Amino acid sequence: MVRILVVYGTTDGHTAKIASVIADTLRSHGAVVDLHKAGRTQCLLDRYDGVIVAAPVRGGRYLKPVSRWVRTHAAALNARTTAFVSVSLGVLQHDPAVDRTLQAIIDRFLADTGWHPVVTKSVAGALLYTRYNWFIRRVMKRIAAKAGGDTDTTRDYEYTDWQDLRTFAGQFELQLAQGTARPETAA
Repeated sequence: MVRILVVYGTTDGHTAKIASVIADTLRSHGAVVDLHKAGRTQCLLDRYDGVIVAAPVRGGRYLKPVSRWVRTHAAALNARTTAFVSVSLGVLQHDPAVDRTLQAIIDRFLADTGWHPVVTKSVAGALLYTRYNWFIRRVMKRIAAKAGGDTDTTRDYEYTDWQDLRTFAGQFELQLAQGTARPETAA
């Protein structure tokens, strides 16, 4: 039985939901899973066989508590099987320029923190208009309109492909249990 830590950062709650679905899926595959919000708890990483970190992109960056947590634990993360789940709405655009920008954001985060996850997964997030303050609601509506997205601010929109996310989590657990997903070792 493998032990997996799922760490997440969230602003409006959607990445917390993503992390919970990941944790529930891992548990359904027989893993022992702990779920923690970055910056809220101290974790002894040597107790875990694998770690998944989920974070949303906000303003071209990841949340500071996630960046600090990953930077603090980079050596321990690099010594075990890990995955990074990047949450953003940009993945919905299927535009090569946007894809390059999102990859640059991921690459900058990993370079700044010194972390080298075994796998990186990009997933679509949500437009939670009803949870935003008036300013963020207006900014997000403008961004969504420009990208051809949903602009009715009286409701929320979830774009996460939940089945794809569950498949990803199940594959991570299976590879971890079989010992087929391992961090690269320095030569």
